[in-house]
Amino acid sequence: MQRRFYLVSADVLPEVFLKVIRVKELLASGQEQSVTAAARRVELSRSAYYKYKDCIFDSENGQELVTVMATLRDRTGALQSLLAAISDAGASIVTINQATPENGTAQVSVTIRTSTMQQTLDELTAGLSRLAAVVAVRLG
Repeated sequence: MQRRFYLVSADVLPEVFLKVIRVKELLASGQEQSVTAAARRVELSRSAYYKYKDCIFDSENGQELVTVMATLRDRTGALQSLLAAISDAGASIVTINQATPENGTAQVSVTIRTSTMQQTLDELTAGLSRLAAVVAVRLG
């Protein structure tokens, strides 16, 4: 089933959702180091935070996260060329995960923030697929 999203005014949201957003903000800013401390600070149970954390987002931040999954040839500079192309597109790299190479290729997933990109995701994907080190690329 495909997820659907609605843009709703914060004025009409139940307080629990606003507290979940506040916990996320405290963690992202480093004001709190753990979910337990952040939830306690806003008077929210940890279970409520975990129940809703993947269901509510702050639309004001304008920072969409997307995961780029690529199969790279096992050669020197392959990951560097992928990351450079992503950076050249204006995306901000959030996380990088690379598996151990097997049979001459390695699986890589790169989570990016797209709010500063100067091109569409389709253009990014097409550009990445043209790199010599890239066997395949898709968005997750």
